[in-house]
This record gives sequence, C-alpha cells and structure tokens, in this order.
Amino acid sequence: MPELTRKRPEFRNINAFKDLTTYRLPAAGWVSILHRVSGLLMFLLLPLIVWLFDTSVSSEISFERFASAFAGGGWLPGWLLKLVVLALIWAYLHHFIAGLRHLWMDVSHDAVSKQFGKTSAVVTLVLSIGLTVVLGAKLFGLY
Repeated sequence: MPELTRKRPEFRNINAFKDLTTYRLPAAGWVSILHRVSGLLMFLLLPLIVWLFDTSVSSEISFERFASAFAGGGWLPGWLLKLVVLALIWAYLHHFIAGLRHLWMDVSHDAVSKQFGKTSAVVTLVLSIGLTVVLGAKLFGLY
C-alpha cells in the first residue's frame, strides 16, 4: 500500500554550513539549548552579580554609587549596564522556568509526552520573554 505521508529528511552526517541552516529545531530543543546558555551566562557574570548586590546593600554611599552606575556615571555607559542586567534578568527567568519544567517532567508521569513537551516549551519561552519585557520596561524607566 502506498504511503500517503511525506518522507521526512534524514540527517546523518550533518554539515554545519549546509544542513543546519535548513534544520528546524522544535521548541523543546530551543528551550533545552537556551537553558544551557542561560546557566552559562549567569555563571560567567557571577562577579557582576556579586558586585551589584554588594554595592546596593553595603551602605547609603555605596547605594548612591550603584544608582549612579545605572545613570551612566560609572566606568560603563548606563544603557550598556542596563542591557547586561536585562540579559541577566532573562537568563535567570528562563533558567528558573525551564528548570521547573524539567523538574515537572521528572516527577509527573503524565508530563512525558510529545504534546506536553511542545506545549510546556512554548509556555516556557513565552513566560520568560514576556516577564523579561515587563521587567526590562521597569529597568529602563518606562513605568
């Protein structure tokens, strides 16, 4: 009997320049890769995170220094520091939400399905980007 479905392409020996430009990664794959990227970003920027926290809570004078760094009075332009902090906000939110997704899939037997993987991946991406936009608007003084 003839097969009515279209044959899917097989990727065996992947050429990074030819095949990866045409390969469509599913949402769950993007969440998995971005989970690793966000963890690496938070790890690499840990000294900045410690400095931001220490400067903001040490004293009133250090808090003024902290506030002036965001206003552009530090060794970095204020907008650049805000972009780095925005990247950290996204990294934390994405890593946290994707981590909860992975924990839920480990604990729940109903969560191990193709449909749940796709749905939860899309929810993870929408929540992390949406919350980042809301907090980024606050960070840049839009409200």
